[in-house]
Order: sequence, then structure tokens, then C-alpha cells
Amino acid sequence: MRAEIVIIGGGVIGTSVAYHLARRGCRDVLVLDRGEDLGAGSTSKATGGFRLQFDNETEVRLSQLSREKLLAFEEETGIDSGYRPYGYLFLACNPGELELLRAAQTVQHACGVTEARMVGAAEARELSPVIAEESIVGGTFCPSDGFIRPMNILRGYRAAAERLGVRFVHGVEHLDFFEEHGKVVAARTSAGSVQGSVFVEARGAWSGAPVTPLRRNAAATVATDLLPESTPMTIWAGDWYHLRVRDGRVLLLWPDDPCVDDWLEQVQQKTRERVPSLAQLPIAECWTGLYEMTPDGHALLGASPLYENLFLATGCSGHGVMHSPAVGHLLAELITEGWTSIDVTALRPDRFSEG
Repeated sequence: MRAEIVIIGGGVIGTSVAYHLARRGCRDVLVLDRGEDLGAGSTSKATGGFRLQFDNETEVRLSQLSREKLLAFEEETGIDSGYRPYGYLFLACNPGELELLRAAQTVQHACGVTEARMVGAAEARELSPVIAEESIVGGTFCPSDGFIRPMNILRGYRAAAERLGVRFVHGVEHLDFFEEHGKVVAARTSAGSVQGSVFVEARGAWSGAPVTPLRRNAAATVATDLLPESTPMTIWAGDWYHLRVRDGRVLLLWPDDPCVDDWLEQVQQKTRERVPSLAQLPIAECWTGLYEMTPDGHALLGASPLYENLFLATGCSGHGVMHSPAVGHLLAELITEGWTSIDVTALRPDRFSEG
């Protein structure tokens, strides 16, 4: 096989890159994916949150660009991205947590996210009525945050990319690169050698160092009418226990870092303490997905420090789906024009070798 541009990884990031390259006029783009079907990796496991409430300018800017593209997504691709601005509500249980949220909001306001605001304990309970923990002292809320449909975004970009001539091949595992004189000349795969002029690493948790996979679990209750779909994502800032409603079920989430054997038991205990009205709901399903973590918890976006024609779009550290529209847009700019419309210097892949 051969293509001008070879993208390794057909999840939401790789597919977004492929679509945006094709939209910019690249007509010989090939996407290779180890999964046998669409969404066989991490994309289908994502819970579908979207937020502008970050504590650093780079990720706020990525979210702003992604939101702009989500608002135009159906017009571009023909598929509803599922973006619903129901908000994120961060809760603080002590003054220290509240001050960290306030500091992050200063960054958000400086980037133009002026709709993000501080809330008191009473308003927090109005926004998310199931909150019962008495120690809540306040929090932050942004009405532009909300929810998206990960598989809709993947399907939308896939269909639009194929209409523009992008080829997708499944069941092909990337093994290594063949290089000559500091450039990649081919990818060695389970289906043989794949030659190209430009290569993109977009395998997420399977990308290899410095990206490492980190397990994340989710539990879904049985269907209930206790909470409407418009309930904001409700997050305890101290330990990131959070909940949201999707398809009539409440998703209960807690980032188990490190992974623990009694994860579900601990989640249920936190639920009994913080949202007791949900405690009696049976758990209908649990699943596990993988975050693609970098040492500093931020994406790798840009040219590889190893090969001049290899580009990285990986390591989004849990923000891959929500930032996939921006990541695909920006990498396509970089490959075709040599620049990006927003500053992503902080995400350059050589930053770790630079210390």
C-alpha cells in the first residue's frame, strides 16, 4: 500500500485529522486502524463531556476552537455532534478547593470565557438538585460546557472524510517505521509495508512512549427519571468524583488513579454520602476505557523530534474526544501550511527532551 499521507489510528483524533487534511485539499490520505470496526478503541468508551473550564490557556483555546467547530458540525458532516450546553458544575468542599477553582476561572476569563462564574452553595444545589453533601461551600459553573456524542463525532468525520476521498483500512496493526536519512519512508504493519511521504501518529493509548495508557472506569445506573438530561456535569473538585445523565441513566465516575480493585464499591460509597437519592439505583453496566497520558497531562501535537515527516496527534490525556475537532484542524494547518491558527507551542512533542 502507498499514500501521500498515512495516518496511523482511526479513532476520533486520527479521523478528524484525515477529514481536515482532505478538506484542505489533500486527496491521497490513508487511515490505518488496528480495530476490526469503527470505534473499536477508546472513542466508543468515552463518556462525552465537553468543557471550557480548564486551568491553562492552551486547553481553554483548544476548547474554544472545538466548540466553534461543534456548532458547525452538522452542517459540515451531516451528523449531529450531540453538543448540548448543559454546563459543568465544579463543587468545592473547603476554601482551598474554592480558591483553585477561582484561579482557574481567572485564566478562563482572560481567554474570553466570561460566562464562567463563581456560584455559592445554594445556587450549586439549584443547578444540581441531587447534591446532599453539607460541606459544599461553593463552586464554579460554565453554561457553555456540556455534553457531546463521541461516536457521532467519529461517524461524522469518517463519512465526511470518505466523501472527500480518504481511504480507511481496518484490522491493520502498526509495528514500526522504516526510516532513511532522518525521514520515515514506510510503516511496517501486520499487512506489510505502507509507504508514504507524510505520516501521522494518532493511536492514542497505543502510541508508545512518552504516552502511557491509564485505565478509567464508568458505571451506569438503570434508567431513571430522578434527574433530567439537562443536569450539568457535577464534579467534586477535591477528588473528581462526578456524575452526569446520558440516555436516561446516571453515569457515576471517579478517576481511579491508581486503579483500585474495589473501584465500584468506593464509587457507591461516595454516591451514598454525596448524592444519597441515587444510592438505591441498581448499577446496570460498568465499562473500562483508556486515557492516553503524557508525563505532564497535555497532548502531543506537532512535528516529531525523531523524523521530519512524522507528526504526532496523540496523548490528549482524557480530553481527546472533546478536543478532536481542534486537534484535527490544527494539525492539518501545520502539515499543509506550516503554521497553526492558535498557539500550541506548549504541546510541541519535543518538550520532554528539552526538560
